[in-house]
Amino acid sequence: MHLRVASFGIRALCGEGLKGLSMGKESILVRGNGTLSGEVKISGAKNSALKLMAASILGSGESVIHNVPDISDIAIMSDVLRRLGATVCREDHSLRIDASGVDSFSTPYELVSRMRASISVLGPLIGRFGQARVAMPGGCQIGARKIDMHLVGLESLGVMFEVDHGTLIASTPDGLHGSHVVLEFPSVGATENMLMAAVVAEGVTLIDNAAREPEIVDLCTMLCAMGARITGAGSMSIEVEGVPLEDLHPCEHTTVGDRIEAGTFLAGGALTGGPVTVQGIDPEYLRMAILKLKAMGCDVACGEDYVTVKREGDLIAADIQTLPHPGFPTDLQAQFMLLSALAEGTSVITENVFENRFMFASELMRMGADITLEDHHAIIRGVQGLQGAPVSSTDLRAGAALVLAGIVAEGYTTVYEIEHIDRGYEDYVGKLRSLGADVVRKESEERV
Repeated sequence: MHLRVASFGIRALCGEGLKGLSMGKESILVRGNGTLSGEVKISGAKNSALKLMAASILGSGESVIHNVPDISDIAIMSDVLRRLGATVCREDHSLRIDASGVDSFSTPYELVSRMRASISVLGPLIGRFGQARVAMPGGCQIGARKIDMHLVGLESLGVMFEVDHGTLIASTPDGLHGSHVVLEFPSVGATENMLMAAVVAEGVTLIDNAAREPEIVDLCTMLCAMGARITGAGSMSIEVEGVPLEDLHPCEHTTVGDRIEAGTFLAGGALTGGPVTVQGIDPEYLRMAILKLKAMGCDVACGEDYVTVKREGDLIAADIQTLPHPGFPTDLQAQFMLLSALAEGTSVITENVFENRFMFASELMRMGADITLEDHHAIIRGVQGLQGAPVSSTDLRAGAALVLAGIVAEGYTTVYEIEHIDRGYEDYVGKLRSLGADVVRKESEERV
């Protein structure tokens, strides 16, 4: 295929909060002014906080998790935990989760189908009850995202599975026991679910080819604070020495900064020239993205917990391959495709993680990008500029990138389906406005 075309503030309550959550049919209207400059505080990592919430099931009592973003995915996970019997209260950016009342091991379809990360309760439910009933997951439509590796890994620990009318039923007739598992692919979800079951399995579990993402390290840190015994987090080989369930206890933990949100704002700074500084993030989490920003002609400065990007010359084309951490993150692919669309020369982006993540390209082409898709490769020929147009978020990261595209496009851009953006970015519009962007949320009619 080859196409070329010319809030409100957080409340302290035992509920959701949800700053800037879309109500009904909302869209984001962007007037292109080419401006993003200043400093922005990065929220806690969505992909970490969700799993930390699930892990709280293993400690009977009240755990406190700080630096939790106020986004719709967190609200859904809170409802999942409440349905299991937990009490979940938000106080600003902290969650108090009392798991002492958890008395159910079954999660409902109407909640799990709205968010794929809900499958992360599978491991801790098995660890706590020896059984689980979890509806098959939903979430962004960016590929098959099969859970086969979750099941194979857990089966090696003594879990048996069957599927009944869309519900995954797990049991442990002989209890959980340690095992040596080699993952076919360093799946983040499979590694997490295995960890949360293995911490209470009898004996030692060795996970080889484990995921190495910072969110895995964050989960292991919290589990160890709860009394688990884990070594090797952040490496390809993680060892877990099982402890009795009663030895695990609640804890207090602070979520790491969201490297994908940080990368999104850095891409915005590279797009407009900046300078943009993201605060509250370890630059090591973004090593490959920073290398690519430099290769594309940007100046990048790093401190202990911040990164600053600015650019004076033209953007330069660069090739990118998405890979598991520490490779280039698939969750930043759309943002860097946008940079490539305005870079001088031709870039090739190879998507190795999710097969349908190039759906974003067709929306960017509506704005004037020159992109050819060939299997899991995108060939992007840089153009002089983009034009505002009505576009739709195809997934969480694509939606965020389309808003950035509108900031540098000529005229007005309306981004629809923004509930995807609300899943992972707290007050995205507010943060962009603080950097000088002309962007607002508005009630919208059906897109024609």
